[in-house]
Amino acid sequence: MRVEEFAYHLPEELIAQTPLQERDEARLLVLDKETGDLEHKHFYHVLDYLEKGDTLVLNDTKVLPARLIGEKYDTKAVIEVLLLKNVEKDIWECLTKPARRIKEGVIVSFGDGRLKAKCIEVGEEGIRKYEFLYNGIFYEILDSLGTMPLPPYIHQKLEDASMYQTVYAKEIGSAAAPTAGLHFTKELLSKIKDKGVNICSVTLHVGLGTFRPVNVEKIEEHEMHSEYYTMSQESADLLNKTRECGHKIISVGTTSCRVLETIASKNNGIFKCESGFTTIFIYPGYRFQGIDTLITNFHLPKSTLLMLVSALAGVENVLEAYRVAVDEKYRFFSFGDAMLIK
Repeated sequence: MRVEEFAYHLPEELIAQTPLQERDEARLLVLDKETGDLEHKHFYHVLDYLEKGDTLVLNDTKVLPARLIGEKYDTKAVIEVLLLKNVEKDIWECLTKPARRIKEGVIVSFGDGRLKAKCIEVGEEGIRKYEFLYNGIFYEILDSLGTMPLPPYIHQKLEDASMYQTVYAKEIGSAAAPTAGLHFTKELLSKIKDKGVNICSVTLHVGLGTFRPVNVEKIEEHEMHSEYYTMSQESADLLNKTRECGHKIISVGTTSCRVLETIASKNNGIFKCESGFTTIFIYPGYRFQGIDTLITNFHLPKSTLLMLVSALAGVENVLEAYRVAVDEKYRFFSFGDAMLIK
């Protein structure tokens, strides 16, 4: 398939720049993946589409203040480093701008030397591996020096960093938020539990693989970067029981979906306790084995996430839903409105 098949027109004013103060008052476009029928709701109506015995799957990753602005130790040139993936202990894979200035052995200093990063490997597309040098606790230093890594299409400053975290974020390690989960409040999750719906968590630390642009003409030639995931035995048991009892598995976001499909596709639809790195790339033609329903935001044109959604609901259905969303002036992307694909 060609990347151009996943293009759509989006007026710039529909790209949400700030989060809603009331998370669950975002709009919700409900798409029936079999018929293509659409309903216009608000996010708190998601409760109406969940039934007793179903299982809602959350990605409990927590976003790092992963964007660091520093300077080359020798020339004082300004360097931006975005932490993407913890390879081991103090070694991180990072996106670097301008990358051409950073060769192996170069040191970048942050916060007057409180934190230093020594380049130990040069990769492609701006990727560098650094060994971080510091005294104290790394995450405490990062909290004081780093900022939230908002996507480049968001130009307004985020006044409250907690609005770029889900209310259930727990496992620190993401370079971006699992944004479908931003719409949930603790009160809404409580109502969902009260209805008899199960809730479980998986972890996928969002890295470059999720938001990297597709730079090939044929999507089959695109290679995903790896992202760390884990599923507990408790979650695996609950998901298998949900399947056995004939209930639905509802994935909150494409990140949860990628964990579920990574595991289910390897084990003939069975879930297992496991962790590792996934490079799964889901596009039309893929046969889903892990999820029945998907809650997601609106995704960028020609992106791997739009391809994933199209694999679930069909390219025509999805592009028509997006056309309607544009006409109805839904808010798009990370701080935007949501879709439920059932």
